[in-house]
Amino acid sequence: MIIFVANKSHLDMKPINLFLVIILMVIMAGCGRGKQSKDDLITVDVTKNYPKKELILQDFMDVEYIPLETTDDFLTQGVVKAIGMDVILVTNQFNDGDIFIFDRTGKGIRKINRIGQGPEEYTNFTDIILDENNNEIFVVAYSARKILVYDLYGNFKRSFKNIDSGYYSSVFNYDRENLICYKFTTANEQPCHLIISKQDGSITREIHVPFQEIKTSFVLGENGAGARFPYQQTLPYLGNFVLVEISSDTVYIYLPNGTISPLIERTPSIHSMEPEVFLLPCVLTDRYYFMQTSKKEFDFATGRGFPYTVLVYDKQENTVFDYTLYNDDFLNKKIVFNSPPVNHEIVTWQPLEAYQLVEAYEKGELNGKLKDIAAEMDEEDNPVIMLVKHKK
Repeated sequence: MIIFVANKSHLDMKPINLFLVIILMVIMAGCGRGKQSKDDLITVDVTKNYPKKELILQDFMDVEYIPLETTDDFLTQGVVKAIGMDVILVTNQFNDGDIFIFDRTGKGIRKINRIGQGPEEYTNFTDIILDENNNEIFVVAYSARKILVYDLYGNFKRSFKNIDSGYYSSVFNYDRENLICYKFTTANEQPCHLIISKQDGSITREIHVPFQEIKTSFVLGENGAGARFPYQQTLPYLGNFVLVEISSDTVYIYLPNGTISPLIERTPSIHSMEPEVFLLPCVLTDRYYFMQTSKKEFDFATGRGFPYTVLVYDKQENTVFDYTLYNDDFLNKKIVFNSPPVNHEIVTWQPLEAYQLVEAYEKGELNGKLKDIAAEMDEEDNPVIMLVKHKK
């Protein structure tokens, strides 16, 4: 407790006033027990079985549907990489180098492909970051430890290498001059989050999350086979960024003033478990924190592994649930899966396959705008992109 004393006269309380203050403090302390305050650090037991809860997406989020135009030049599997005010960047599931640019209505604008071995080209990419303020695209060539910058027509502008031995993932637009990312390293350096310059990749700030020892999601099997489960280390959240470090028992939030504050604490400690069970935030809204637990196990004989459970923390009820999330535009209660967040506006997205929409429409299983879109579709069309946004 911190007590502020303005001047000495405040200490000269009458006995009755002092007694009332003490009673009030006791009552307030008692009210705070048992249930967490909305602003408190929440705790999640990764070994516990939580009660079930069904949620309807449209009850707490806005949904936008973008039918991607289908032509001979614009055939895509609809993997969303970046979304701005005017354009959406989409790729295929397999790394063929294609980057499709659609406008926000889904009309195809152009296709970029700079795959190759040259200094102005990428052999593969993971993240793609759109900077509409500067009309630039940042392509993260993860394995090459390099970021290449192009304009919106695919013209090369510059590139820069990652600092030291780091590999960059979960890269997002931070501000006009910087990107934010997670630096993974195979050397003796500690992993951390970075804010880096968009011009040359120089480090603007290192953000270190405290932990005891490094943990990894990588599992090594027989005959040198290995597997690693993917997860987001950086998540945009209402103007801030959530920092995930699986070696830590705490998930932190990075604030604009440069400080980190604890947001979610897991129990038992990751350092006390074998095999480890990781707690991974997926999507955060003003009411719900969507998470999953992932167990560090992989059956290489069957290809099955990393058992997981989906969880949600309800800030109004101050309770954790094992949840199922439904899209109300499907009458047959279609489950919504959380994809990685795109930016502070788009908290998650999902491609809706054309043939599934056509089939659902013919069975009378669609509502609203989605029903109208499906009525005009062919089963071999590009997917419809569902964007999930904070309610306005």
